[in-house]
Amino acid sequence: MKKILVANRGEIALRIMRTIRKMGIRSVAVYSEADRNSPHVFYADEAVCIGPPPSNQSYLNADKIIEISKQLNVDGIHPGYGFLSENAEFAEKVEKAGITFIGPSAKAMRVMGSKLAAKECVKHYNIPMVPGIDKAIDDIEMAKKIAKEIGYPILIKASAGGGGKGMRVVEEEKDLSSQMERAISEARSSFGDGSVFIEKYVGSPRHIEIQVLADNYGNTVHLFERECSIQRRHQKVVEESPSAVVNEEMRKKMGAAAVMVARSCNYTSTGTVEFLVDEKLNFYFLEMNTRLQVEHPVTEMITGLDLVEQQIRIARGEKLAFTQEDLSINGHAVELRVYAEDPLNNFLPSIGKLERYERPEGEGVRVDDGYEQGMNIPIYYDPMIAKLVTHDKDRMSAIQKMKKAIRDYKIEGVSTTLPFGSFVFDHEAFLSGKFDTHFVKNYYSPEKLVAKQEEDARIAAMVALRYWMELEQQLHTVENKTTSWKRRLAQ
Repeated sequence: MKKILVANRGEIALRIMRTIRKMGIRSVAVYSEADRNSPHVFYADEAVCIGPPPSNQSYLNADKIIEISKQLNVDGIHPGYGFLSENAEFAEKVEKAGITFIGPSAKAMRVMGSKLAAKECVKHYNIPMVPGIDKAIDDIEMAKKIAKEIGYPILIKASAGGGGKGMRVVEEEKDLSSQMERAISEARSSFGDGSVFIEKYVGSPRHIEIQVLADNYGNTVHLFERECSIQRRHQKVVEESPSAVVNEEMRKKMGAAAVMVARSCNYTSTGTVEFLVDEKLNFYFLEMNTRLQVEHPVTEMITGLDLVEQQIRIARGEKLAFTQEDLSINGHAVELRVYAEDPLNNFLPSIGKLERYERPEGEGVRVDDGYEQGMNIPIYYDPMIAKLVTHDKDRMSAIQKMKKAIRDYKIEGVSTTLPFGSFVFDHEAFLSGKFDTHFVKNYYSPEKLVAKQEEDARIAAMVALRYWMELEQQLHTVENKTTSWKRRLAQ
């Protein structure tokens, strides 16, 4: 494999290209007119404008991407995450064009891309699943019957999507009809598929996922767990590895279950098996993401593996160079997704120019980003600026390093989630490990963030004042008196 096209943009494109260059492979970037001056464009060995800013005319234009790849004699296409990364039809077209798709097979994507199909696939492997129905439903009376059997509250979920779309919690039967209609409508408009299913709603859930790696020779391993419970609008903001609540026995069981999920659909490449964990630490299979995850750096930090490199090696037919027994956890890593969002205004996107942009540095500090000072945050795409990751010998050390990195990260011109990150990493619920996916609902509000910022400012002012007073004492001038040698000279 001598040349790889990265069918993505921004921080993930740049992160993938760094590994491609490290492996001695040439890279090709594609970019929209809005991303003409993006760092990933200048970093690549070759770059081609693929179309206007809207995604459906650029980064989602599968045929154009394949056409460019053929023109430039590309050997492989890496889709990153988002856009076409979980599009089975795209993967098939890439392979038919004689180009290697750096990811799982189209068949595995189709199976795991549907929550219902995934449940059907893994139910023969004795993997725990949340009580509920494993087929699509649109009949209200049947839904009421199922809800009574499993007990309220229940969760209505879209089969074909994620990100919280097509998802409704129903506490009582009287709300079931209206909430189901809304879920079906939202699923249809978001994914083109109105299929929904019903399962028991877990009241205090944690979202814990297992990273897996599988080659083409039947070798599958897991790379331990990631805790992803700090979310807003059902989307992750803070991740860490390992989880504060997973012990060695639970880790082995979840890891073994994740490996079985991957094997159930003959999975290859990197993938992530997601689990729901209740307050008693029972875990249930949720879904499988058939791509590289946004939060993959925390796994890389604790294992020392480059997951993009592993993807490329698997795609070009290599066997995994290690077994499960060779893998171990080294220290602890935490990640904050730095979004151009306003945490004081319901995390709404904050579009504008990066008037100031200075990254934190230091041992164990990693910034995966795709911006430079003076660039604009485009309105057309996901507003993530960077992934800020810290790694240290244990959880508290990694958190302390993260808090300093947040202070050192200087971004002006747009609102970001940095203050929210500071709020999370200072909060007792997070520090104790006693939190779930309701962290934002239970503990966070704009007023609490403002209060924290004011308190931080007050403490900083007191520290500065004390420092100034100590400095003044050290520099205080002594009374000017004539010395004896001056008196003798005067005589």
